[in-house]
Amino acid sequence: MTNSRRPVLPLAEIEAVAFDMDGVVTDTASVHATAWQRTFDTLLSTLEPGPNTRPFDPVGDYLTHMDGRSRTDGIRAFLAARRIDLPETSEGHSGTPSVASLSRDKDRFFLEQVAAHGVRAFPSTLDLVRALRTAGAGVAVVTASRNCSVVLEAAGAADLFDARVDGVEAARLGLPGKPDPALFLEAARRLGRPASRTAVVEDALSGVAAGARGGFALVVGVDRSAPNEAGHREQLYRYGADVVVTDLAELRIEAASR
Repeated sequence: MTNSRRPVLPLAEIEAVAFDMDGVVTDTASVHATAWQRTFDTLLSTLEPGPNTRPFDPVGDYLTHMDGRSRTDGIRAFLAARRIDLPETSEGHSGTPSVASLSRDKDRFFLEQVAAHGVRAFPSTLDLVRALRTAGAGVAVVTASRNCSVVLEAAGAADLFDARVDGVEAARLGLPGKPDPALFLEAARRLGRPASRTAVVEDALSGVAAGARGGFALVVGVDRSAPNEAGHREQLYRYGADVVVTDLAELRIEAASR
């Protein structure tokens, strides 16, 4: 793709960009998927065998139920899809699986992987973030993860963003998770720009839907799926993406006239 045909971020109209973290800034989506697979397969192995206890699919189940959502929202979505009824907590029944215990297990498995293997940031995303900052645009990272600080530090990207809205902040402020646009709207507020002048960059269907619902100037979908995983690009468009790229190197910045 030549430079002139790349999708454009026109900074005359777009003054800020809010980036999702997992799968957009950092190469951690697969780490999350592996942690979820370990968590749910452990649970499913304890249940009566049947169609609803088939192993967790780290591609299909992850993208459908977990990607872009908070841990508890993702757990509830997966359990509902499999028609598995668990309590929210295990109070008084310490050995009983619950939404809370699954959330703790997944978090532990994820952090073990980060500690053991570190985190890789996507170079093209970091290049775009730096270019946006140089051009005077505000940049934020938005994620449902409560481990945002740990992940960005491990990836060497902690100081690149002007604002950060993560799962910890969402809980503190009582903000609903994606596909509600509240997290992105809070990021735009912290950057001092309206949604109508802010772009959203997302790889999750729930995040793309949040950007579309929030009235943002541009919603960029990132499709990093393998060539044999057809359909995700079309889903991103269906959920509200204005443009879909496989890598952020495909974007170019059209500088504003100041």
